[in-house]
Parts: sequence; C-alpha cells; structure tokens
Amino acid sequence: MDIYLDNSATTKCFDEVVEAVSYMMQTEYGNPSSMHRKGSDAEREVARAGETIAATLKVMPKEIIYTSGGTESDNLAIIGAAYAYQRRGRHIITTQIEHPAVLQSMKYLQSQGFEVTYVPVDSMGRVCTESLLSAIRPDTILVSVMAVNNEIGTIQPIEVLGEKIKKRNPNTLFHVDAVQGYGKIPIYPRRYKIDLLSVSGHKIHGPKGIGFLYVNEKVRLKPIIYGGGQQKGVRSGTENASGIVGIAKAADIVFHDIENDVKRMHALREMFVKELLQIDNVFVNGGKEGFCAPHIVSLSVPGVRSEVLLHALEEKGIYVSAGSACASHKPAVSETLKAIGLPKEHLSSTIRFSFSVFTTEEELVYTVTCLKELITELRRFTRR
Repeated sequence: MDIYLDNSATTKCFDEVVEAVSYMMQTEYGNPSSMHRKGSDAEREVARAGETIAATLKVMPKEIIYTSGGTESDNLAIIGAAYAYQRRGRHIITTQIEHPAVLQSMKYLQSQGFEVTYVPVDSMGRVCTESLLSAIRPDTILVSVMAVNNEIGTIQPIEVLGEKIKKRNPNTLFHVDAVQGYGKIPIYPRRYKIDLLSVSGHKIHGPKGIGFLYVNEKVRLKPIIYGGGQQKGVRSGTENASGIVGIAKAADIVFHDIENDVKRMHALREMFVKELLQIDNVFVNGGKEGFCAPHIVSLSVPGVRSEVLLHALEEKGIYVSAGSACASHKPAVSETLKAIGLPKEHLSSTIRFSFSVFTTEEELVYTVTCLKELITELRRFTRR
C-alpha cells in the first residue's frame, strides 16, 4: 500500500473538489469578465466561492485577491506593500525561518534599496517577540511572520504579535504566510490585526495553481502583474474560475468539521512522536505540544543521510520529504534547521512527515515499524 506522508508539499484533492473543477471547466467555462450570459454565470460562481472563503476567515469577499498560489500571494503582499508604502519608510522585518517565497522577496527588495531586519528564533523555532518588537522603527512599513513553519511545524504567536506590532507602530502592516496554518490552526485576520494573509489551494486538498491573498480593505498594494485590470487592478489576468471554485470547495470541506479533524491529527502526531522517540538516537525538531501544528513532524536521524532514508522509505511505499519540497528538488542545507541551532550532523539527516485528514493510525504504526528496521540497517551500513 502507498502511505503518503508529504502533505505539507501537496495534498490529494477531495473528490468533491475534482467534481467542482470539472463542472466549471466543462459547463461554466465562460470568462468571468465577459458581458454575455456564459461570462455572467462564471462570474456568479466566482462570487459564491468568494463568500465561502471569506466566511472561513470572518472577512469580506471583496478583501480576497486570487493568485496562482502561496508564492505569488507572498510576493504580492511583500513587494506590493513595500512599493505602495515606500514613502512612509523602507524598513521591513521578518524572521530567519520564513518560506523561500518570503525570503527571496526580501532579498529582491534589499537589492532595490530597502532595509530588512531578520529576527532570530529559539531552538524550538519560535520568534523572539521582544527582538521583533525592539526592531520596529518609525520607518518600518511591514512585518512578515509565518503562522506555521513548513519544515518543523512550529506555530508562531501571530495573535500576540499583531496586537503588539500595532501598539508599537500603528502604521506598520502585518503580513502572515498562512500556507501551512490555514485549516490547521485558528486564524482571524481582523481579530489578530493581520493586514495581509497568504493561502495556497493545494495544501488544503484543493487544486494546484490557485491561492489567495487576504488584503484588508484599508491596505493599498502596488500590482506586480499588469494587464487587463482584473480584481480591482491588483492582480490582472483572467480569473482562474475553475481553480477559485475548487479552492472554495476545499475550504468548505476542511472547515466543516475542523475542530474534530484537527483534534484527531494532534492525537496521531502525539502517538507518532512518542513511538519515534523510542528509536535510539533520533530527535524530533521544532515546537512541542501547545505550539506545534497538528500535521508536521521533523525528525533528525544522525548517521543516516536524509535522501537515503527518504528513498529507503519509498521502497516500503512510504512517501516523506527531506526538508521542504517548496524549493528546488536539489538538496540544500535548510536555513530553518540552521536557525534553530541544529548540530551540523543533523542538518543533512532530517526528514519531514506531514499528515492530512486521510492519514490513519495504521499507516503511522507501519511507518514506525519500517523506520526502526531501516535506521538500524542503514546505520550499520554507514559504519562499514
């Protein structure tokens, strides 16, 4: 049997999502911007989708901008806000363990003369709140902090941060990359003082190639894509109507019984971690109970290279990730693992397991059994 434990890389689409996308492609295939009935019908479906998505965040549909996914949402939020508010200042703050979509956007802005402060995290991956707050200046226009780290699963205190950032400087915008957090932890932009929030469809059993950015109605963004002026001129290009309906359907299913689903995943994670720690000389990285996401487990296995263990598990029908699959498939040392101070021998010996609503206890028990056998065998081979 195939056991898919790489859900932080991408997820299997819900059957209902496939049906919704197919319906849009085959029946309501009109361009939402067209003036005829086919266009109006597609536009109506897009509007309904917007209401569904907005309801999950308790925001207004007009505050949702559709993108091609989490990477574009992060780019639009960071670069778009930086250029829109550069007259106020050119200072931005983020953390050392952000997703490449955030860190590379920051590097681009630095090349354009913006100043970026990278705040450190502790050994669990939690941002140092006081360091972040002390870095805020009168010319700080944006703070960007992810909700859940994609490699180690640590939850950042975004609710506390939002409140304190606004007290320190009311004009500083707060961006949250919620690609790994949406549908896994509570996130309410207005209550948490979040101005910009990034989400990706294929992380919640929706289609690839679709995401959205929540933009508070009072926030201005300079477009990074130009064209026909769709979506109020913020993001030009024909709306991906089938993708939009697909991500809305996925969100509707995910949030239908979210409390019980998340509770079940937390229980599975707790059981899985407990069993993993019975293996000699292995280490679980990142957040502990109380500030760890329910679906991510990062495991370091000193003496066994991550790619070797990944492919050994693959031979058993178990699919995991060697760190993050959101960058190039070429192996690279994780900036997140370095930032939390992992020993050098652990950096190249870490794999990530990530669950979904489809993950079962039986699958995890089998995975632990395979790990015990493989780690012993591979370590013996390494010592030769």
